[in-house]
Amino acid sequence: MGELRVSTVRAAASDVATPLLVLPIYERDTKPVGIGAEIDSRMGGAVSRVLESADFRGRKDETLVLFPHNTQLKAERVLLIGLGKREGYTLERLRRVVGLALRTAEKLGLPSFALSLEHTAHSGERLGLSLSARAASEAAVMGAWDFRQYKSRKDDDPHTSVAEMTLIASNEREQKDFEQAAGLGTVLGRSANLARELASQPGNVATPTYLADAAGDIAKQHGMKITVLDRAQMRAENMFALLAVAQGSAEEPRFIVLEYNGGKAGDRPLALIGKGVTFDSGGISIKPAERMEDMKYDMSGAAAVLGAMRGIAELKVRANVVGLIPATENMPSGTAVKPGDVISSHLGKSIEIINTDAEGRLILADALAYARRYNPVAMIDAATLTGAVVIALGQQAIGLMGNDGDLIDEVMAVGLRAGERCWNLPLWDEYRELLDSNIADIKNSGGRHAGTITGGWFLKEFVAEDIPWAHLDIAGMAYKDDAASYLRKGATGTPTRLFIEWVRGRAEA
Repeated sequence: MGELRVSTVRAAASDVATPLLVLPIYERDTKPVGIGAEIDSRMGGAVSRVLESADFRGRKDETLVLFPHNTQLKAERVLLIGLGKREGYTLERLRRVVGLALRTAEKLGLPSFALSLEHTAHSGERLGLSLSARAASEAAVMGAWDFRQYKSRKDDDPHTSVAEMTLIASNEREQKDFEQAAGLGTVLGRSANLARELASQPGNVATPTYLADAAGDIAKQHGMKITVLDRAQMRAENMFALLAVAQGSAEEPRFIVLEYNGGKAGDRPLALIGKGVTFDSGGISIKPAERMEDMKYDMSGAAAVLGAMRGIAELKVRANVVGLIPATENMPSGTAVKPGDVISSHLGKSIEIINTDAEGRLILADALAYARRYNPVAMIDAATLTGAVVIALGQQAIGLMGNDGDLIDEVMAVGLRAGERCWNLPLWDEYRELLDSNIADIKNSGGRHAGTITGGWFLKEFVAEDIPWAHLDIAGMAYKDDAASYLRKGATGTPTRLFIEWVRGRAEA
């Protein structure tokens, strides 16, 4: 299906000819204000009557379609969407508004809708209109995406109907700002959609070799350097932790490195690292059969790195960035690594295998150690690492850990802007004791207690102390069980937008 287009128009909202004009309204507003008042006037007070009668209260996610007949309004329909309370307004709420508008247009079979952003400038956060235009654009592009590659019948699906969102600007300067913001938002949305596309592929398609080929296409299109290590080359690099996970599968593992050089020659890069387990059965410590099909999403961190690297290149960000992806399957077989085995690693540390389903940290350990050769200014890894983070934070936040307080604060702020919220968990020394092994340097699992934190602590053991590092446990955020406004059920692309925003922020600092 084609991608949704974002356009701008300079006009009064009441003069915009559109199949669907979206008017966001705050809860407790007893009458429309600003452009809403003009629309209400041209509709003969219809919006005011709805508010006065409490047929529409402006509650979060509430919607109502009005049909203006015999009025001076050029819109065929007006969609009221509740913003909720003013004091609780955020950019994420605006993204939800756009998602609701898109879903309404889909249901009505409309090709486009128009949105006034006037209300988004009156929140307690004092968000700029350009920031709102960017957030609205990402939400529209992401909301229109739908993975239907393997459907035999595509033409009769209404999801293809919405082709355009128009942002309404009140003056020439605002229109220029909106155009620039919409361009950025579109790239952010498209980048997340690429990650969603990769993560949604079934495990028999999205193998480690498939990811390497996808990385090769990105490198070719954008002039990046790419290095792909096969099994023999990994062995030469002493990547024994990654190879231990891979030894149970017939699929060949790959270690993928993309290098984007948009900054000054010689400047130290930023590093993005993503877990690429293309299917995770749990290995010998096999998972329950129920919902095992979702384990195709275990390469969501890798997908986010690929989406982000392409987006960074498209935006021509002035920074040097290296993306590293250890890719493998985790399968049970006669050759698979076993609980009780002791393996080595790229860094040379020995690891006692307690649970073969704690495999993501093994492949990331080699990737984090390998990243040292690039001497990055800072690095972030993303992984669907633990089920424990879903118990702790549900599907509302990324589990965030790291070795540098300033970087943790930075990532928290970037996540809020990007709509991919994070919550910091402590890596206190007492948690490290849970990983003590009697026969090796470290165990790969500390048991059920503080499972997310001990997973982060394991990774910290392979990070150079002088390199600021943050770990994102995205297990609760990488895919959704239910459709939610601008995100359909399935892959979310998290944390692609966070990655791009982090690199952009560093480049502009």
